[in-house]
Amino acid sequence: MTASNASSDVTLRVLLLGATGSIGRATARALVVRGHQVVCLIRPRQGGQPLRGDDELQRCLQGAEVRWGDASDPQSLRHQGFANGHFDAVISCMASRTGAPKDAWQIDYLANADALQVAKDTGVKHFVMLSAICVQKPMLAFQHAKLAFEKELMESGLIYSIVRPTAFFKSLSGQLQRVKQGKPFLIFGDGKLTACKPISDDDLGDFLAGCLTQQSRHNRILPIGGPGHAITPHAQGAYLFKLLGKKPHFKSVPLGLLDCIAGTLGILGKIVPFFADKAELARIGRYYASESMLVWDAKANRYDADLTPSHGTQTLFDAYDLWIKGEGIPDRGDHAVF
Repeated sequence: MTASNASSDVTLRVLLLGATGSIGRATARALVVRGHQVVCLIRPRQGGQPLRGDDELQRCLQGAEVRWGDASDPQSLRHQGFANGHFDAVISCMASRTGAPKDAWQIDYLANADALQVAKDTGVKHFVMLSAICVQKPMLAFQHAKLAFEKELMESGLIYSIVRPTAFFKSLSGQLQRVKQGKPFLIFGDGKLTACKPISDDDLGDFLAGCLTQQSRHNRILPIGGPGHAITPHAQGAYLFKLLGKKPHFKSVPLGLLDCIAGTLGILGKIVPFFADKAELARIGRYYASESMLVWDAKANRYDADLTPSHGTQTLFDAYDLWIKGEGIPDRGDHAVF
């Protein structure tokens, strides 16, 4: 937990959506520590409820009320989630798992839009949305879906806080095992094409929870990164090699290769729908390989680390130190790239 996670003088009743994800779990912890009454709507797994046998999830949601339902189903959301009860605020950490167009519009837009409608119907005053900093330069389906909901939220009449975080730690953990195994660290170009100010789950959860009571975060779009300087992929690799006592060994991957893969899959996708989603995943990879996760300065036509706010205490290199020791290595799931 970060130092700012002090108990709040104001106790709010909060419905948290997307609580099973790593950021959702961190947000639940931060809300509970601040003294809020937290209700998490969780979809039961087939054959049983997810807390059975899942000690980590149970620990993370300790102190919160768990309700079973499907946040992407409007009826379940209304009857199991809100359940005719009063909530002061909704925090949505919902996000599509793959970024594929169908998934993106179903979750990033529609599920959030349904939650917003029920929130309005039941007298909720404040809606906090977890978005993404990459929507500044939208080229992908999930970015357009998030922007569509951002617009709807800003026009809703509710107090809103739209949080656009930079890169997540788990998204930058994928090459740890490669380097430990003596394989090269993969970079695009010279590894200095992009940079980010990654933020940990706990620091981001703390920031999201703080949106409820800090009026400076009301009715605002809030880009946010972690502490420290912006880091390039080359710097990430160099730190891992140093930490492991290995000679730096980088392998450059040309961006043109990703363009070729995306283009080929796009052509195949016109014949076989399966390949259309794969093409979108390739385009997502191409985007992150060439765009920085920092605030975009449209006037200067560049990304600007100095304009990217920082929050929290844990740096990516702090996390690398722990992961090398075998502590808290994240499950990347759909964040896996390499």
